[in-house]
Amino acid sequence: MKPYHFILVTFMLLASIATAQQRPQYTQYVFNNYLLNPALSGIENYADVKMGYRKQWAGITNAPKTSFITANWNLGSDYLWRNALSLPEKGDDPMSKNYMQNYTASPAHHGMGVTAVLDKTGPISRLDANVTYAYHLQLANTLNLSVGAAVGLTNIALDVNALLLENASDPALSNTIVNQVKPDLGLGLWLYGARFFAGVAAQQIIPQKLSFTNDPSYNSGKEVAHYFITAGYKLFIDDEIAAIPSVMVKSVRPTPVSVDMNLKVSFRDRLWVGGSYRRNDSYSALVGFNMSKLINLTYSYDFTTSDLNKVSNGTHEIVLGLQLNNIYEVLSTTRMW
Repeated sequence: MKPYHFILVTFMLLASIATAQQRPQYTQYVFNNYLLNPALSGIENYADVKMGYRKQWAGITNAPKTSFITANWNLGSDYLWRNALSLPEKGDDPMSKNYMQNYTASPAHHGMGVTAVLDKTGPISRLDANVTYAYHLQLANTLNLSVGAAVGLTNIALDVNALLLENASDPALSNTIVNQVKPDLGLGLWLYGARFFAGVAAQQIIPQKLSFTNDPSYNSGKEVAHYFITAGYKLFIDDEIAAIPSVMVKSVRPTPVSVDMNLKVSFRDRLWVGGSYRRNDSYSALVGFNMSKLINLTYSYDFTTSDLNKVSNGTHEIVLGLQLNNIYEVLSTTRMW
C-alpha cells in the first residue's frame, strides 16, 4: 500500500471511531457513579476523592488505557445530621438496619466537584476535564432528587509519530489535525432514598465535528452523546450482610445498547465482593476493602466473552479512594452502594 493511501485509510478508521463510543467504559462505575452523573456532586458529608487506572484488553498492543481522578463535596460549613449525608453516630455500624429504618432525607443543599479523565487508545489520546455542580432537593421525609451539570473541555490529540509509514515525511501528513479542543457539557438526575437509587445522565451533549484531517473527503466524524440509565436496591441478608443488585443501560449511537448487571455483597461495610455482567462483552469479579475512615481500595478483573478473548488477557481496573474531612468516621465508600 502506498504511504498516501495508508494515511487515507487511517483517517477513515479514525472517522469511524469518532462516530462510535468515544468515552471510556468502567467496571467499577457503580461505586463511583459520579464519574457518569454530575448529579452526585456533594451527596456525601465528606469530600469524596477517587483515583483510578484501567488497562483494557491486556495483551493487545495499543489497547485502551484510562486514568482518572474525581473529587466532589458538599457546599457549606454545616454538617448534616441523620440524613443522606451522614450516619447515625460515630462508630455505629453503617450497614445497620436501624439506620435504614430511621433514615431521613437530606435537607436541600448544593454540591460541586471536579473530574479529569485521560484515555489513550493507539495513537489517539483524549483528556476530559470538567467542573460539576448539583442541587439536592428534599422531595419527602425519606426521598431526595438531585439535578446536576458538568461543564468543561475535551482535548483530543493524534500522535502522528505512532503511525508507521514508509515515508515519515509523507506529504499527506501536512493535512493532519494533531490536536483539537472541544467544549463539553453533561447533565444528570439522581433519585435516592434509604435503600435505592435511580439516575439518568447524558455526556458530551453539545454537537461537535471531529476530524483528524483537513481533507473534506474524510471529515465526517463527530462527537456523539452518551446516555446512561442506572438503578439499584439494597437487600439485607442479616444484620451484618447486605446485597445490592443494580443495573445500567448505556446508549451510544450507532453502537448497540449496552446493559450491565451488578451484584455487590458487603460484610459490615468493611469488606465487599461483587460480580458484574456486560451483555455480549464480559464477566467481571470485584473486591473492595475499606481500610479506614480515610482510605479504601477496590479492584476488578474482566473476563472477556467476545471474540477478543482469543487475543486478550482480560481487563484490570484499580481504584484508590480517600474520604477527606470525614468527621463521622464513615467506613463506607459511597455510603450505601
